[in-house]
Order: sequence, then C-alpha cells, then structure tokens
Amino acid sequence: MCSEVDLAYVAGLVDGDGAIMACIEPHQEKKFRFRVRVVFKVTQKHKEDLIFLEKLFECGLIRQNGSTYDWIVRDQQSLATILGMLLPYSRSKQQQIKLALDILHTEIVTKEDLLRVATLADALSRFNVRSNNRRKNHVTMIQEHISSND
Repeated sequence: MCSEVDLAYVAGLVDGDGAIMACIEPHQEKKFRFRVRVVFKVTQKHKEDLIFLEKLFECGLIRQNGSTYDWIVRDQQSLATILGMLLPYSRSKQQQIKLALDILHTEIVTKEDLLRVATLADALSRFNVRSNNRRKNHVTMIQEHISSND
C-alpha cells in the first residue's frame, strides 16, 4: 500500500505535470457502439522519476515522447483506485479527479447513461489546455450515431 507521504507527493506531481482525460471511442462490441475510457498521464523529463510511479502503483507503462517521458495508465480499475487515493491530497486537479471517478463509476446500461458520461467527458476535456483546439463535443458525436430506436 502507498504511504500518506507517497500519495501527497504523487498528488503534487499530478497537479503539476499530470493530465486526466476521457476518451469516447467507437467500439462495435458495445451496446451503443461507443466506449468511454479515462486515460491518466504524468510527464517528466527523466524516466527514473516515472519508474517510481510504475512500481508504486504496479500498473501503467512508460513511453518516450520526444525529449520527455510519459507514465500512462489506461486500465479503468487501476485508475479508479489510484484517483480515489489521490483525491484527498490533490489541490488543483480535484475537480478533474471527481469527474473522472464519476465516469469510471458509471455503468452504461441505457442511452441516457452514455450521454451523461459523454457530458462528463466534455466537462473533463475543458480542463486540459491541449484539448482546446482539438476537443470534440462527445455528446453531439454520440447523438448523431445513436438512432432513436436504440
């Protein structure tokens, strides 16, 4: 388990150099032909700084991204655990963590569930500076693809 000191350190790292994103992707095997995935990323110049995270949480992968490295976690169960642990220690990303947890804890059974999660994904994307120029309105995208008979 993670110590309180580790969680506070990681929350600060995430507040400064982390990104929490939600992706709505077409997925033919899903009932409404879309899936929702939360993606969590921390970027650092030195790979060694991210190896600590990978070992601490026993998940994710480290990828080189130009002159920096990213620790990326896509496993939804791991993300729910990690974000839940970081929430009390986060300062600047608390709202984003809460939105991501809401997405992760919502079971998509109805079309309304999917649209609600897409609305949360849109709200989460507004926090990410890089998303401003390429952000999609996920609710509209889904509504265009779901027939009224679904």
